[in-house]
Amino acid sequence: MIPPEPPQQQLQPPPPPAPPNHVVTTIENLPAEGSGGGGGGGSLSASSRAGVRQRIRKVLNREMLISVALGQVLSLLVCGIGLTSKYLSEDFHANTPVFQSFLNYILLFLVYTTTLAVRQGEENLLAILRRRWWKYMILGLIDLEANYLMVKAYQYTTLTSVQLLDCFVIPVVILLSWFFLLIRYKAVHFIGIVVCILGMGCMVGADVLVGRHQGAGENKLVGDLLVLGGATLYGISNVWEEYIIRTLSRVEFLGMIGLFGAFFSGIQLAIMEHKELLKVPWDWQIGLLYVGFSACMFGLYSFMPVVIKKTSATSVNLSLLTADLYSLFCGLFLFHYKFSGLYLLSFFTILIGLVLYSSTSTYIAQDPRVYKQFRNPSGPVVDLPTTAQLEPSVTYTSLGQETEEEPHVRVA
Repeated sequence: MIPPEPPQQQLQPPPPPAPPNHVVTTIENLPAEGSGGGGGGGSLSASSRAGVRQRIRKVLNREMLISVALGQVLSLLVCGIGLTSKYLSEDFHANTPVFQSFLNYILLFLVYTTTLAVRQGEENLLAILRRRWWKYMILGLIDLEANYLMVKAYQYTTLTSVQLLDCFVIPVVILLSWFFLLIRYKAVHFIGIVVCILGMGCMVGADVLVGRHQGAGENKLVGDLLVLGGATLYGISNVWEEYIIRTLSRVEFLGMIGLFGAFFSGIQLAIMEHKELLKVPWDWQIGLLYVGFSACMFGLYSFMPVVIKKTSATSVNLSLLTADLYSLFCGLFLFHYKFSGLYLLSFFTILIGLVLYSSTSTYIAQDPRVYKQFRNPSGPVVDLPTTAQLEPSVTYTSLGQETEEEPHVRVA
């Protein structure tokens, strides 16, 4: 007897593949909490450590480190200016601050003003003078008198007062940048500024503890007022410089400063300092000191616009706080100053403040219909439709976290 065939099973079509569940996939890839005893905790700890390292690398990026290093180059140039001035005034009794500034302005004139003179078109020297001569005349006077007041203050007040009150340039630059350049700061910027000023205060405290020479201080009130006036003029000059190099050009700024600075310093030299200049005991050592001073001053004026354009006037003035410390470290060997561990603490405190200030970007508050991009002045211009929604501000960084090129934006 033949057994009956088993009933055939009906074949059903396979179900359609389920759409990929990215959320489930992501969750499955995460380590389960508490799985494997301490293994899960170790994975989370390693992940958190990797996140911290990634954040540190993001903050201490190449762009930020270069910007801090450029600021320290300026600080070293200021240190060279201070050392040569100290030798001239104390060892050779050559108190000629106007003549020293005159030499610098003459170098700027020979290099940059003559460059403008041979240019053609709207960038020619005569064309610039026709449009903006009176503005550069005021700027030249401000720059000259800022240098003169700061040097003159040492004759009336103490070194401690000069170092402390010289920090007044920082709030001046911040306020002028806020109102005239429309730069806006974040909380971390103000924290970095406070840390830098605390580091400066630590250095002044170390000077008092080790009994560093403070100066005569014969008329302290007059000297303090001279420092405040010089710091205010420095702040005005630096913010004006930032505006010019971002909207016009570095060569135009230096050429006009050289022209009017040489003119006014020559007049002031003939009126106020010609007798002091005749008393200078000229020899090859004094000549070499004047050459060294002029070289450092010319390098500072030529290089500062480059650093300001890459960072900002505020960042540059914070960087210059370390100049006194570099002078002090040189003085340990040259003038046998006493050493204190507070000097090192002060130096690293200022550097930490600079890193904090440089760790994030400032931004510019602008009218929504007007965008002015500073970071890529030679980039293409992009026309946007009028219906597009515009943001009320555009970010530019004092230290440029972004590396991609950004186009100009022009509203139609």
